[in-house]
Amino acid sequence: MDTDTLKNTETTIKSTNKSGYFGIYGGMFVPPALEPKLNELSKVFEQLKNNNDFIKEFHYYLNQYVGRPSPLYFAQRLSEYVGSRIYLKREDLNHTGAHKINNTIGQILVAKFMGAKEIIAETGAGQHGVATATAAAMFGMKCKIFMGRTDAERQQLNAYRIKLLGAEFITTSRGTGTLKDAVDAALEYYIENPDSFYILGSAVGPHPYPSMVRFFQSVIGTESRKQIIEQEGKLPNSIFACVGGGSNAIGLFSGFLEDENVKIFAAEGGGEGLYLGRTAATLVMGKPMVFQGTYSYCIADDDGNPINTYSIAAGLDYPGVGPEHAFLKDAKRAEYHCITDNEAIESFKLLSILEGIIPAIESSHAVALAVKLLKNKNALSIINLSGRGDKDVDRKLI
Repeated sequence: MDTDTLKNTETTIKSTNKSGYFGIYGGMFVPPALEPKLNELSKVFEQLKNNNDFIKEFHYYLNQYVGRPSPLYFAQRLSEYVGSRIYLKREDLNHTGAHKINNTIGQILVAKFMGAKEIIAETGAGQHGVATATAAAMFGMKCKIFMGRTDAERQQLNAYRIKLLGAEFITTSRGTGTLKDAVDAALEYYIENPDSFYILGSAVGPHPYPSMVRFFQSVIGTESRKQIIEQEGKLPNSIFACVGGGSNAIGLFSGFLEDENVKIFAAEGGGEGLYLGRTAATLVMGKPMVFQGTYSYCIADDDGNPINTYSIAAGLDYPGVGPEHAFLKDAKRAEYHCITDNEAIESFKLLSILEGIIPAIESSHAVALAVKLLKNKNALSIINLSGRGDKDVDRKLI
């Protein structure tokens, strides 16, 4: 099934699962072949997330394999430079180097419970592909990873790691060869092979994925809330994360959504600025529509067709966004800002020089937004450092 056929099928099917909504956003807009599989997945997930044995096993692997809890590190030199007290949530120190492993461990345990024999996943920056291949190797499952050709070229280290971990690595040349195209390829394989288990990497796609990814990533927010109170004796004034699909961000935000005095900020991949075709700032430039199985914001043309996006960060180079982020934007609970390539590169260098921490170029967007908004504010803040920058060093960004 090609992308246009998939898109047309999505937009003509009404969502049948009202529990999968955040306000008006979310739902399950999929071809009929996938509805039974996703309904079964939703039912199993609702059972498992309230099962003490499942949660105990999930946290065992987070603690003993991933290396959680990840530190909340006071970035003293960055704080002095900015003029605010800034803590970094060190997801970059997780096994595999990013937050993605939290979700892949959770979902592969669901897959194991459901008797899955084959795992599939999409990847943009490669971190989700690495994390999925890692979890599949640990549990002895067959694994296929789909990646756009453009992303495979600009994230060669992660492409190699995926192969080294024993996964079948499949590149697609459709479209711009980026994350959207990898998702399309993975979804089409899933439609044709519904007995496989799709570990979706971000809080996007049809229900139950946005809720399921949020649940497994909420460990970030839970830990951060506890850690900041332990270290500072109070909640932060603000929190920051980068947003592509939005999994690391919703993981952090989930711990503070009920705290009205905690301001929430997210940095989107602004690319070359607010120009259609040269940006990936979906919540700044997009509009609500059905895209890849969910109703959320998407960057589209006047006819409602998704258009090509661009960001230096492969993990942010995506025209859609998770439905909960769409809800938080409309509810004015979170603010979403455009951070350009150049701003992200400057913060990539800045954090490396000031703290000896090389961030992923995706995470550098969050750092850039924090530096911009916290300058001389004497505020207490947390930045989610969603991944480390090993994968970006050979791109010679400086």
